[in-house]
Amino acid sequence: MLASCVDRALVVDSSSQDGTVELMRSVGFETCVIPGIEFDHGGTRQMAVEMLDDCDIVIFLTQDAVPLSETSIANLVAAFNDDDVVIAYGRQLPRPGAGLIEAHARLFGYPSHSCVKSKESIKSLGLRAAVVSNSFAAYRRSSLLELGGFPEDTLFGEDTLTGAKAILAGWKIAYVGDAEVYHSHGYTLTQEFKRYFDNGAFYSHERWILDAFGAAEGSGKAYVLSEMKLLLRTAPWLLPFSAISVAMKYLGYRVGAMEQLLPNSLKVHLSMNKAYWRRRLRAENVATCLQRIPHL
Repeated sequence: MLASCVDRALVVDSSSQDGTVELMRSVGFETCVIPGIEFDHGGTRQMAVEMLDDCDIVIFLTQDAVPLSETSIANLVAAFNDDDVVIAYGRQLPRPGAGLIEAHARLFGYPSHSCVKSKESIKSLGLRAAVVSNSFAAYRRSSLLELGGFPEDTLFGEDTLTGAKAILAGWKIAYVGDAEVYHSHGYTLTQEFKRYFDNGAFYSHERWILDAFGAAEGSGKAYVLSEMKLLLRTAPWLLPFSAISVAMKYLGYRVGAMEQLLPNSLKVHLSMNKAYWRRRLRAENVATCLQRIPHL
């Protein structure tokens, strides 16, 4: 994960072993290394925000998001010329070599036209009014801190959670269509299940977002219909795989929504964010051990 501003560039590395830290240090980047099990989507980013205390705008870029041009970051930051914009996020294009289904996911979710979302957008966009992606996003630091910063110990969705808070507080989110990065994933069916398990668990924890913006399933239906139309027109032989993929996503989401009924030891295997559940399992084990110690 890269958190950057005009004057500083900070790499937060969760103990990778591929030479990333050494490479970043060699080109003059600031680096911060944390244990892998301590990586937290919200807490780790909030740590970076606090470290970059001399920055007005903080930009987040994940390690697998590659800017399309030298102007991508400048175009993103230009959105803050509007004083009411407190969050801006860019367009994510399918990576070179992406398959049709993988590419469609990005082109559907990240169109070429820009827009600015506000509280009034909830009527027309529903949950999409709050959606932000920290794979490539920027925040007005003072406003982010006023919202309470990123939540700590987060399974998933720290970006959309913060976006929801910003919209409900009366601020605006800019989607910048000409701030482009390559960023997509060719998930297996198992990975699709795990990702949507995390989605379902996130919204079960943060039910207030669905209450304020509407159910997540609404956006999903439009996406599925769009994918089916595309495949019928261009690659009908992929329809069976698409149907199974949709079923896995829906099953993952529904199971995730009921995660409170499942033991942490099982959730470690069902989730893409294993570290989150391992921390809970470790705390659970410690609590069990303490209970077994005789009281003097």
